[in-house]
Amino acid sequence: MFVRSTLATLAVLATLAGAAAAPAQAADNTSDSSQAFTFGVIGDIPYGAAEIAKFPSHIRDLNADEDLKFVAHVGDIKNGSSICSNEYFSYIRSQFDTFTHPLVYTPGDNEWVDCHRTNNGAYNPLERLDKIREVFFNEPGKTLGATMPVKSQANLGLPEDVRFTKNRVAFSVLNVQGSNNSLLPWTGLGKTAPTPEQLAEVEHRTDAVLAQIHQTFADAKRSNDRAVVLMQQADMFDPALLADAAADPKTVSGFREVVQAIVDETNRFDAPVYLVNGDSHVFAQNQPLAAGSPWLDIYGAPAADNLQRITVDGANNAVDYLRVTVSSNNAKGADVLSWEKVPYSG
Repeated sequence: MFVRSTLATLAVLATLAGAAAAPAQAADNTSDSSQAFTFGVIGDIPYGAAEIAKFPSHIRDLNADEDLKFVAHVGDIKNGSSICSNEYFSYIRSQFDTFTHPLVYTPGDNEWVDCHRTNNGAYNPLERLDKIREVFFNEPGKTLGATMPVKSQANLGLPEDVRFTKNRVAFSVLNVQGSNNSLLPWTGLGKTAPTPEQLAEVEHRTDAVLAQIHQTFADAKRSNDRAVVLMQQADMFDPALLADAAADPKTVSGFREVVQAIVDETNRFDAPVYLVNGDSHVFAQNQPLAAGSPWLDIYGAPAADNLQRITVDGANNAVDYLRVTVSSNNAKGADVLSWEKVPYSG
């Protein structure tokens, strides 16, 4: 657990609001706002030697889908039992550079949070996070692959947190991590409890995430957007965590404030909200906070019936990508987004 600083949260909100007005970070992609479009989502890929070998082919499949306006990778560019090396990061960056679509990437826990593990190289996770930002976010405000401008939290030290709008749909990409949002002890470094620097990172990153969530919805309401799409690595409603979390809600304590912010904003937003995540590796589509959900008691949150969660296939199930269609501007409500799984060619 960590203690939230109200003053720190307000400072982040103020800083973010100022940054959102900065022309250098403008990202209102609305020149074709009346047109339907599609985008792709992948995550938890590539895992292991066999999938690493297939990854260039999978990228070619995505590139061949010419209707995609962008692709999002929701984190975990490696499995949880392999070395978090500079060389591997550079290799994945070289593959990301072959995308002919804009690529929006948010880091996963396997490439930094869990790198303390002995079989990952016993790294300090904060050093690995710095390296991830150096390798993949060296040009804040721009996507990887083809360039698409985005609003970035680089001024807060989080260039991976980005926002953009297309066809009156607001997209917000957030650094929310597995391993209880990075609160689990670094056992590979001999730690049995979170360190002060670990807690400070979690607090700062969570403050920034909360600020971006609130700013995303504020802008969406002001622009009369038809939907909000949030993207992150962590599956905060992982079925595999349900029993443990029901027995001890502290198991998911690192997600509580994020869930509460999403609930509050969803219930104030008169349109659908979609949460797209990876982490649990098995495709799912549901309303995790609908009335009667066991997660309501775990998180101590009211129901949010307008929240739709989509988990993308990953790890051994990463045999397809999610192709999401955003309808033309005359469609509203539940018809704004639809999706299908598209198998890779090999």
